[in-house]
Formats: sequence, structure tokens, C-alpha cells
Amino acid sequence: MRLYDTFSRSLVELPAPPGPVRMYFCGPTVYARAHIGNARPFVVGMWLRSWLRQNGYEVELVHNITDINDKIYDAAPGASAELSARATEWYLEDTSDLGLGMPDRLPKATESVPQIVRFIEELLAAGHAYEAAGDVYFRVASFPAYGRLSGQKPDQVEQGEEPSALKEDQRDFALWKANKPATEDTWWDSPWGRGRPGWHIECSVMAEEIFGPAFEIHGGGLDLVFPHHENEVAQSQALGHPFAQIWAHNGMLRFTGEKMSKSAGNVATIRETIDEWGREAVLVFFLTASWRKPIDFSRETMAQAAARRDTLRNAFTLAPGAHDDSEWEAFAAALEDDFDTPAALAVLHEWASTGRLELLRRGLGVFGLDSLAARDEVPPEIAALAERRARARAERDFEAADRLRDELAAQGWQMRDEPGGGYVLVRS
Repeated sequence: MRLYDTFSRSLVELPAPPGPVRMYFCGPTVYARAHIGNARPFVVGMWLRSWLRQNGYEVELVHNITDINDKIYDAAPGASAELSARATEWYLEDTSDLGLGMPDRLPKATESVPQIVRFIEELLAAGHAYEAAGDVYFRVASFPAYGRLSGQKPDQVEQGEEPSALKEDQRDFALWKANKPATEDTWWDSPWGRGRPGWHIECSVMAEEIFGPAFEIHGGGLDLVFPHHENEVAQSQALGHPFAQIWAHNGMLRFTGEKMSKSAGNVATIRETIDEWGREAVLVFFLTASWRKPIDFSRETMAQAAARRDTLRNAFTLAPGAHDDSEWEAFAAALEDDFDTPAALAVLHEWASTGRLELLRRGLGVFGLDSLAARDEVPPEIAALAERRARARAERDFEAADRLRDELAAQGWQMRDEPGGGYVLVRS
């Protein structure tokens, strides 16, 4: 299997089964209900784990929770820990309702502070970091390869995050931040005084604590390439750690053509989207675009995804056709070639239209959509309405038939008439 690697800007072969394949996908910063764009790295990681396991790989997926961050302090002055705990629960509830299961590990930054302190001490001892008034900064000039991941040259990175007179070089970034009592209500002790970790060091440490200094795939949104992932590379490789073999960055979700963000005020949350459209429509929506390309979110694109969901579900109301197991190869080839979900979705629709129901059921299962193959048990009152409508049609009482059809629709059922006078009931 090949995946596109941001670092080498090429397709990279995964090791042969059983691997292992160890994957670290950056998770959310927990300070509000997560928007639907935050679901994309979660979904991509879970789908990739599902596919690799079906193909004989030993896979472990880690998806971290960033529960120490400036955004949390800003969102809940004096109550940051309470907010991060509540927002973590929201995120886990909402992603669980996507029906894909959960990652193998969900480490939190707050659980990793002693390990982070040790990692920073190693960087200081090696000359890659320096302390200044209780802060500790990574010395970018000490790492000549800085900028390789994002395509920038070190001397072109004119200014990093958070300009500060304490920095030797404005490109340097914080590994540890001294506590600001007026605005930060949580802190941890360290050799440099009370404070808390910088954002970037959290992920380097959580990944390496679980996987060691080298692992196969690091995933996350394209917006994390710089500075977050660039800084992860610098911190870890400065100590001689190979770190990630493949950097898998998913494209951004755009709201009617623009990036979705809380600051832009165009956010739909995971919760709202599942509640309105259903989890299966959400998953089909994510299937429609390559994982590393942008995807546009709107009522129109969600309605299209819901219609495609219904097409796939309704295939199971038809009589199954003959199939050959060799036909699976078209589906597998799409996913083996950079996990091309639009091509795989096209194969699923072909199987739906030709009655390859066993293949369709198997393919849907890769993406957590095997529920589309389940036939709903029809309640007795719905079956009785359907029988009354069938009799009305047979008696050519089309006014009554239309009224009964509307009653069925109001209760969430669609009655599909078939040639020869039969019918099928499906949930609408």
C-alpha cells in the first residue's frame, strides 16, 4: 500500500504485512464542541486502521487530546481544567457516535507533563534549547533541517509564533512557558519554575512515549504542517530520533468554499451535523473527496451525501445478483493507491446498481457503513398501513393510496412499489 508523504512529497510504500504500522493522528484542542472539520483526521485514521487490519497488519492508532493550551485558558479564565474535561467528554461522545469505534490510545497532555519535562531537559543538555526567565525555547538555528517538512528554508522563517524579547531568535518556539497567575489557573512544577508545556512538545512526547523514537505514520490536518508538525520534527530529530516515516496530512474542510473556523463564525459542530443528517450521511460525505484534498461542506453537499447513502441502503431491498470474488480487486486497488476513497465509493455504487450485495456489504464495512445493509424490522402498525395502501392501489383508489403513502413517510418509512404488484418498505 502507498500513501502520500508530505515530507518527501512522494508516495511511500508501507511495510509488508504484518507491519507493524503505528499511527499517531493529532487530536483536538479541547475548549469547545468540536466542529465537523475536526472529525476528518479522526475518520481518516479510523478508516485507515480498519483497512490495514483487514489486510493482515498489526496496527495501533493513537489520537491525542490537547488539554493544555492558550485557547483553553482564554476560553475559561479561572476554570480551564473544568472546561477541558467537559470538552473532552463532548469530543469522545461525538466521535463515538460516528460508529467507527475508538482509537487504541487517547493520551492527554496533562497526563504526560513529567515526561515532557525530561524531554526538555535532554534538549537543553544537547544545546538545542535555552532557558529565559522561566520560559524554555527551542533554538531553531541549532537544527539546520528546520523547514524541510513545510518547504521553508530556516533563513526564510522570519518570525515564529509569539514574539518575545526573551528569545535569542524570533523563530525560536516555546517548549515550556512560565506560569502567568493572572490568566492561567493551572501549572506544574519544573526545574525552571512553575509553568506548563508548549503545544508542540506535547505531541512529540506523547507519540514517543507510546511508540518510541520511530514509528510509521503521523497524521493530522494540513493546517498543522507549520508550525506544529515542523516543530515536532525539529524537537525529535534534534535528539537523533527518526520520528515519523510518513506524514499524512488531510485536506481542510471548507464551508461553502472557505475554511471552517470558529473565528470566522461559520462552524457546524460534529454533534449538530450527526443530529441533522445522521452518522451514515456524514461518513459518505467524507468518502466523496480524497483524504488529502479540500472538501466543501454545505447543505447541498450534505444532501448529496444523504442521497448517496440512500442509494447504497436501497440496494439491499433488491434481489442479489451473482458476483465473483475477483471483483473485490477494483475496490482494493483504489484503497491501496493512496487510500482513494472517491474511487472506492464509485465501486460501491457500481456494486449497488448491479446487485453485488455480498461485495457491497463487505466494502461498506471498511468504512463503518455495514449498517446500511441491515434490514429494519417493520413495526406491525407500519406493515398494516402498507397493506392498506397496497389494497387501495389494487382497487385504483389513488387518492387513498397517496394519503397512506404520506402517512408512512411522516413516520419515517418509504414504500417502494415493484413490478408485479409487490412492494418493499425501507426507512426514509
